[in-house]
Amino acid sequence: MMYHQYKAGWLEVISGCMFAGKTEELIRRINVLRFAKKNIVVFKPAIDNRYSNTKVVSHGGSSVDSLVVSKARDILDYVDDSVDVVAIDEVQFFDSEIVAVCDQLAGSGKRVMVAGLDMDFRGEPFNVMPVLITCAEFVTKLTAVCTTCGAPATRTQRLVNGVEASYHDPIILVGASESYEARCRHCHIVKDKPTL
Repeated sequence: MMYHQYKAGWLEVISGCMFAGKTEELIRRINVLRFAKKNIVVFKPAIDNRYSNTKVVSHGGSSVDSLVVSKARDILDYVDDSVDVVAIDEVQFFDSEIVAVCDQLAGSGKRVMVAGLDMDFRGEPFNVMPVLITCAEFVTKLTAVCTTCGAPATRTQRLVNGVEASYHDPIILVGASESYEARCRHCHIVKDKPTL
């Protein structure tokens, strides 16, 4: 990407299913920008305490310090003129105001990088992700490997006691490999999902 060609201020979205490396890619970008002496503020939602209460942590174990916030609007309290880059992990867990927050930050000249699941366990668009993807200047969609057949995985399979979850289960269940697998379109199963 040729970022130097653009006026400062844009939105980048890193999306995909679980285990695709979204957080790993976000951390990689953060580390590159820190090496370039950029002032970066990293955020994560309070609901995500899987690996750490205070750090953004990838499934592979990479981590960066972060600020934990409950509401999207709270992010604005930590960003001033000295900040060059705002990075947000697990963006799908934030309330709908996250779209306006990202838009305001990008409009004020910040490079805004967000990572999140583009689909929920049902295989449907996850919360604010479709809007963020539409508003972004740059979108990176990552895939994992299907745990069933080895094909490119684009879906997140929820497992409850080792069995595929029902369409009627709650959308949000924070977890990792104990509750989820990466699956391709053909191996992804959602029990009781309505059909046409």
